[in-house]
Amino acid sequence: MIKLSGFSIASPAWKVSLIAIFTALTAVATISFSVSVPATRGYFNIGETMIYVAALLFGASIGGLSAGIGSMIADLTLGYAVYAPATLIIKGLEGAIVGFLASRKPYRKLSPRSSKILSIIAAISFACIIYLIGSTYYSGKMEITTAWPILPLGFEVNIPNLFWIMLSVIAAITILYISLKQDPHLSWQIISILIGGTVMVIGYFLYQQLILGVVAIVEIPVNIGQMMIGAIIAIPLVRAIKTRIPKTLSHN
Repeated sequence: MIKLSGFSIASPAWKVSLIAIFTALTAVATISFSVSVPATRGYFNIGETMIYVAALLFGASIGGLSAGIGSMIADLTLGYAVYAPATLIIKGLEGAIVGFLASRKPYRKLSPRSSKILSIIAAISFACIIYLIGSTYYSGKMEITTAWPILPLGFEVNIPNLFWIMLSVIAAITILYISLKQDPHLSWQIISILIGGTVMVIGYFLYQQLILGVVAIVEIPVNIGQMMIGAIIAIPLVRAIKTRIPKTLSHN
């Protein structure tokens, strides 16, 4: 059994430690930056960043538990207790699905041609979602609120449509280059995030529509935006972390 700093990597103590760490990181990331959505009594946040980092690095159990518990703590802290029970389940499923799928590595069984097609599909899908959601719902003047406990801030930013065009093109080129030249796992990580994120979007839509009775469709682009921003930040962060930790520590 491989040991690291006195812990067996597969030991319950090590897993509990990682769950505790990423639960705290998920809660802090969610709380630190939020934009209220009055129509649904919900809010935009960047908690998906830490959810995807945990899931991509350490798999389904650590990704799922830290995602559900950390996000629920954030809901309770920010005053969105009405979402807390659903968040525990929905975000937990999101983290578990991303972690489970990312660890499968089906591209290893694909032919070189099929692997290239997978990379192209991942790049185009990711870029199109960035542009469509960004240009439609996150362009122009936006009011941003940061919910720091010591120094809450509120300010306006003006995001031009050109920003989303450039971001989507850069994302597509980067994904294609890394997937085809360096790391074929990247395209599968993106597809895993898109699938897990879609479950999150659908889960909140059903909860808001059927349980809360609000106009749930309003928050669909908000939740898709969370998924895309989370992926944009998490994927390069995961790649950077993997270069600094033993390969045996990471699940993937």
